[in-house]
Amino acid sequence: MKNVLIISASPRKGGNSDILCDRFAEGAKENGHIVEKIFLSAKNIGYCRGCGMCSSTHKCVQKDDMSEILDKMILSDVIVLATPVYFYSMDGQMKTFIDRTVPRYTEITGKDFYFIMTAADTEKANLHRTMETFRGFTEDCLDGAREEGIIYGVGAWNIGEIKNTPAYNEAYEIGKKV
Repeated sequence: MKNVLIISASPRKGGNSDILCDRFAEGAKENGHIVEKIFLSAKNIGYCRGCGMCSSTHKCVQKDDMSEILDKMILSDVIVLATPVYFYSMDGQMKTFIDRTVPRYTEITGKDFYFIMTAADTEKANLHRTMETFRGFTEDCLDGAREEGIIYGVGAWNIGEIKNTPAYNEAYEIGKKV
């Protein structure tokens, strides 16, 4: 049994990337894992101020929801990062979230990572820039991070359209394999 933490950066509760998060969670729960989803839009997370205080204290000067999320990341076995793709990159909420891991990113070690990206674009290749940004965070910054799966949810613009794409079942099946 693994602790699975899903970070949903969808600005729309029930949006396409959030739907895939829930689908992934269904599969993981079916396989006996403990799953928690954090909906970033419901959290108070400020932008990194670049003050550098965390480099010596390993705590951010901001008093918001990020410290609780960092605790959960450190305790998890599996982390799923999910974002809609806007203008060929992750949305601002995901980028802000990643920036705010700085105080404790060295403690996020030995994790399995899964990635969920959704876009109206129909070409998976156009999501590769977003994936490279995720890899910059996980592969280049986190010790022992393992990329275990990528779900490219393409061809979905309106809420719910993702259910009519192969990514909908793929998210469930990959979740089952955690």
